[in-house]
Amino acid sequence: MSSEPDTFKRSKKLYSSAGHSYHDPMVRFISFLIAIVAMTGIVPAKEHFFRALAEKSADAAEVLVIYSTVDIEIARPLLAAFQKRERQMAIRYHDIQTLELYDRVVRETRTHNATADFLLSSAMDLQMKLANDGFAAGWSDPEIDQIPRWARWRNEAFGITFEPAVIIYNKAYFPPGSVPHTRADLMSVLEKRDPSLFGRVATYDAARSGLGFLFLARDAEHHKDVWRFYRLLGENGAKLYSRSQAIIDRVASGRFVLGYNLLGSYAAAHAARDDRLGVVVPTDFTVVMSRIAIIPKAARNPQLGARFLSFILSRDGQEIVAGPMHMNAVTMRLSGPSTARALRAKLGAALRPIRVGPGLLVYLDQAKRQRLLKRWNAALSGN
Repeated sequence: MSSEPDTFKRSKKLYSSAGHSYHDPMVRFISFLIAIVAMTGIVPAKEHFFRALAEKSADAAEVLVIYSTVDIEIARPLLAAFQKRERQMAIRYHDIQTLELYDRVVRETRTHNATADFLLSSAMDLQMKLANDGFAAGWSDPEIDQIPRWARWRNEAFGITFEPAVIIYNKAYFPPGSVPHTRADLMSVLEKRDPSLFGRVATYDAARSGLGFLFLARDAEHHKDVWRFYRLLGENGAKLYSRSQAIIDRVASGRFVLGYNLLGSYAAAHAARDDRLGVVVPTDFTVVMSRIAIIPKAARNPQLGARFLSFILSRDGQEIVAGPMHMNAVTMRLSGPSTARALRAKLGAALRPIRVGPGLLVYLDQAKRQRLLKRWNAALSGN
């Protein structure tokens, strides 16, 4: 009997039937991750249905189907505003994890079933793989010109947010004037090896978090002392987590006192309602990620997905992204708080946005990934 789990076998068969060699390291790696998610039962997808505001009948309403990794509570303001504009539009929203989103779209497309009308994911690399492998439909709209060129690829993949990786801290532990604003500042704090700091610093587990790995890879590209920095984190008993919110909650409560390289949108949303938490956008360099939106080629109704994407990139949509969603607007037409323009005015060349394009696929190369993780593990272990 084969020891391979059913999901692993299914992915293997799926990619082979799609014309991909299963011996391709990238294909094997994605299939392996999908199988691990299935076996561990990590946060199953949740479906939410929002009735149209002005439907003539349940059967007459248009239904927009969305697969998204954005938590439903964060997405609600955007969905509500869209339905106010499209009053006869119902929405079926699938709150889903990044790997499951990728797997579901590939599986539904290859088995000739309709998939969602709109995809939104924080896994920039997996979204780009969908686009690069032909799963994305082309889309043209005047709103496209309102986002930077680095945030779009071939009119098929679109970055809709501008989210920095930040440092967070507990205000009771760090008095004014002692807060680190650069990695050099943070290294100076860590070099003191203060017993009160030991075990109370946290960051992403790059081996378990796709976003954590993406931020680590960018650190390695931009920070000349990156491995000494991670050795200092290890020497101070750094804790590793796969989710931002777990760290944010602990830093705010004082159980931890500092978090490094966390998603700024989640930190800003928490800090807005909890004055115990401080947020720093590093001034030496700041990596910026963008959630990528795609209209799938196999969408049940791609026109509905196009209408939703046009709304997100409009002034009204981007104001919601910058406001109640706390994700920072990527559009160049807005200049107020929580926008790309405001961050650029403050940090200038220190901002390092991750370009939407095939270059993201390097993070799915299993051999390169393992080399980087080996180096990261060694640094945290003091080697």
